[in-house]
Amino acid sequence: MEWNPETQQFLSQCFFNTLSPYPEPRRAAEAALSEAANRPNYGLAVLRLVAEPSVDEQIRQSAAVNFKNHLKVHWAPHFNAPDQAVVPDPEKEQIKALIVTLMVNSSPKIQAQLSEALTIIGKHDFPKAWQTLLPELVGTLDRLSQANDYVSVNGILATINSLFKKFRYQFKTNELLLDLKYCLDSFAKPLLEVFKRTAVFIDLAMGSGTANAGVLKGYIESQRLCCRIFYSLNFMELPEFFEDHMDEWMIEFRKYLTAKYPILEDSGKDGLALVDELRAAICENLSLYMEKEEDLFQKYLSGFVESVWGLLVAASNSSTRERLTVTAIKFLTTVSTSVHHALFARDDILQQISQSVVIPNVMLRDEDEELFEMNYVEFIRRDMEGSDLDTRRRIACELLKGIALNYKENVTQKVSAQVQSLLASFADNPSANWKHKDCAIYLVVSLATKKAGGTSVSTDLVDVESFFGSVIVPELRSQDVDGFPMLKAGALKFFTVFRNQISKPVAMALLPDVVRFLGAESNVVHSYAASCVEKLLLVKDDGGRARFSGADVSPFLLALMTNLFNALQKPESEENQYLMKCIMRVFGVANVSHEVALPCINGLATVLNRVCQNPKNPVFNHYLFESVALLIRRACEQDPSLISAFEKSLLPILDMILSKDVSEFFPYAFQLLAQLVDLNRSPLPGNYMDIFAILLKPDLWKKSANVPALVRLLQAFLRKAAHELNQQGQGQGRLVSVLGIFNTLVSSPSTDEQGFYVLNTVIENLGYDVIAPYISHIWVALFNRLQSNRTVKFIKSLIIFMSLFLVKHGSQKLAGSMNDVQPNIFRTILEHFWVPNLKLIAGSMELKLTSVASTRIICEFLSPSDSMLWGKMLDSIVTLLSRPEEDRVEEEPEVPDFNETVGYNATFVNLYNAGRKEEDPLQEINDPKQFLVESLAKLSALSPGTFPRIINENLESSNQAALLQLCSSYNLTIV
Repeated sequence: MEWNPETQQFLSQCFFNTLSPYPEPRRAAEAALSEAANRPNYGLAVLRLVAEPSVDEQIRQSAAVNFKNHLKVHWAPHFNAPDQAVVPDPEKEQIKALIVTLMVNSSPKIQAQLSEALTIIGKHDFPKAWQTLLPELVGTLDRLSQANDYVSVNGILATINSLFKKFRYQFKTNELLLDLKYCLDSFAKPLLEVFKRTAVFIDLAMGSGTANAGVLKGYIESQRLCCRIFYSLNFMELPEFFEDHMDEWMIEFRKYLTAKYPILEDSGKDGLALVDELRAAICENLSLYMEKEEDLFQKYLSGFVESVWGLLVAASNSSTRERLTVTAIKFLTTVSTSVHHALFARDDILQQISQSVVIPNVMLRDEDEELFEMNYVEFIRRDMEGSDLDTRRRIACELLKGIALNYKENVTQKVSAQVQSLLASFADNPSANWKHKDCAIYLVVSLATKKAGGTSVSTDLVDVESFFGSVIVPELRSQDVDGFPMLKAGALKFFTVFRNQISKPVAMALLPDVVRFLGAESNVVHSYAASCVEKLLLVKDDGGRARFSGADVSPFLLALMTNLFNALQKPESEENQYLMKCIMRVFGVANVSHEVALPCINGLATVLNRVCQNPKNPVFNHYLFESVALLIRRACEQDPSLISAFEKSLLPILDMILSKDVSEFFPYAFQLLAQLVDLNRSPLPGNYMDIFAILLKPDLWKKSANVPALVRLLQAFLRKAAHELNQQGQGQGRLVSVLGIFNTLVSSPSTDEQGFYVLNTVIENLGYDVIAPYISHIWVALFNRLQSNRTVKFIKSLIIFMSLFLVKHGSQKLAGSMNDVQPNIFRTILEHFWVPNLKLIAGSMELKLTSVASTRIICEFLSPSDSMLWGKMLDSIVTLLSRPEEDRVEEEPEVPDFNETVGYNATFVNLYNAGRKEEDPLQEINDPKQFLVESLAKLSALSPGTFPRIINENLESSNQAALLQLCSSYNLTIV
């Protein structure tokens, strides 16, 4: 695309039309620009349009946004869009040559877009492929700051700040350290110079008494950006330049923490926020130096603690200064946990911290109430799930915890007194002072300490039982579930957190009250009630026994389930994950009777129907399907008469998921169908056989996320519809399709295990006469894979399959069918794959199967004249049976197929409750060790003297001792 008047006119008109309120011209312009974007020099032409002063400002702004977005897509190749057009190198060089000058000379809105565009280029090219950038930025910055042009200065600093952020977040490598050194060498000194120059401008402006608010804002923003760049350059380690010039930085830092700027701070929220952002950036720099270079920072410490403390006391009383409050408290917390903790040792300081910092910041504010009412998900995420580390309430408690590391008794005494004072204030006037009680509860919960390795918590602030009885129980007993909802939520949270300490009789007496709170209108309250029930049902007493049983839940089970399903109909809670997780947990504990099961499956079906229209909450959806799977398992296995009612509710929905291509739910649907197939008796009803026919279509298997669930469903059909597969005609056609699926799965390392699951199920459930015509094709597929791309996982799966084949159909059929494909291949595989890898088999069922099969091979098939192979096979069997799994199994890292990792793929999510217990193919054999010794004793009796010599020559000495020990244990001998 050449730059000429026609191009300028074309682009100007297109960008003008993109601003049209009418969809037709807007869409036409967007389509034209999208097509033009694939041509060389498009980005350069758009940049030239942005630089053209004769073009309308709005059109240039639109062009600047388009230019930025164009670079996001086209500057460098994307691994998930390899065919995407990339900006040619000559065009790149021209863009780089123009962009800095253009950015500096543009209006603020265009400058912001070009700064982002420059950062996009920098992420790919800076510094190695754009070595002129930093010198150009440094020269421009020096010139602009001397000219007092702080709109442009801040544009340059914002760009540098974006470029340098990688030093905070990227993993430390030699390459990154080289980039950091380059940036330090080029910019550490200019950064200090512009910081000091701006400081002089600020002092002059404030000293003259005629400071202009707009000008001062530019200076303050400049210092904030310098502080953020300081943070990036110091993040990994303290550079020598900054160590040498620490005084110059720290003097200015201290000044900005203590100085007042009335013209900004008193002018309204925005002015104060700007100054506080600078102070917060300085607090973060101070925390960084405390963590990284405590010794060098020590001489400045007491002065900074005093300055930050003074700021914090003032900021804690304001609801609009949260970021400054949080960063200031973080700095003091870092000091409190350092060797300088004595700064907090005095009684009066602890009292001040408690009264002037902690209580004002923990006390609920208007914005907390607003969040509670307007965005319950975010409120719970912060309050219950611990993502509130950067909020005033949580960080204030973290400061107390930090001080308590060294002054626990003193902190406990002061906070306990505050808690009692808050509760007394509430008692004087409950309706006016309810926030005081909430504050007391929050302090006790937040300062509780978690016991290592468990869910139990403890506190020294109060006696939990007494506090629970006097403070929490009255809230839970309240008949008005909607009165003072934040207080109710706090009480439910306390019950949940301290659930292990609340005795079973007390908890049982209160559970019906908690169930009542599921009817509260507040989303937070009914979510906390659900969470409380769910967590109580997980409590375990000493010895790991569940504290609450199905019998404990039975008296109020119907009310509990009714309230849970009713809560799911309340506004904003239609997909409330806490409610659905509670439903799932109750199904796992309760004795689900016929009377409860039917309304529950209908309720779940209604919810399923709704979410299928627009799946949007993956956590809720997972608990939903898990609940369905658990209800099927718990109810239908106990009462098979429920199966038809469950099918009536679920099959139309599962059919809709498949027919309407709700692909997010495919893995779930297949797993639930597998459960239902397992519950049916053979022969399967016709509607299931229709599903079987769909299951065998190859297209369904192309999406990797579906494969494990499809295999689970296919296995269920192979078990229940074996008769149909054994029939001539259509049955054999189905078997050919099943084996085709096996062949596809086993050919790839990422799905070969699933292929073996299919094959093993075929061998287990179909007669040898049915599979005999296809057995050579099976071996060819396995040998091809073994030859072309063998992995340890594949070899282990092959040994397990061959073992299963042997125990089902005998060693002669196993060896004969393999040798029919290639003469003597059975012995080759024994020698090169089976014997060396047998010790790697893991899992009790697999160990038993392979050891018994291996024992039968040496006792039924191998001749003692083949003494070395016989001995080595026995040596592997003894290793497998006598050594712990961790001593003999080395995990092989699996490398996925490259083409399967490209692009986005929805992942398979396993339904724990839809799983099927493995069936033991060797139920008649209880102990594989005993089977080995008995078999060897019988074999050796037929040829006395032969086997002790072979054992002595071929078994490791440790395995000889282990075999002797086994013989002694079962009172048998090898003669």
